[in-house]
Amino acid sequence: MKRVAFKMFLKPGFEKEYEKRHSALWPELKQILKETGVNDYSIFWDRDTNILFAVQKIDGDQSSQEIGTDPVVQKWWDYMADIMEVNEDNSPISIPLEELFYMA
Repeated sequence: MKRVAFKMFLKPGFEKEYEKRHSALWPELKQILKETGVNDYSIFWDRDTNILFAVQKIDGDQSSQEIGTDPVVQKWWDYMADIMEVNEDNSPISIPLEELFYMA
């Protein structure tokens, strides 16, 4: 199992909407994530900077940010594009973070 972490950027004023949308995560998206090996996924919010900090444990070769060829993932990205900083294809701008410490 591999752990990956990355940060994304929430637009100001959309904290509640972001939380609302993720509490109703589409079942088909959740299934795709699990099928590709993402089996433990947390997103934390830094309210001072509006940075979203994500951590995933993955069994496969791809994190959630690398499965954008799937139509359901693309649809989710389109759905979230109005409240996040995104790339031209509506994928969230995400910056991988290097792990410096881990205590098991």
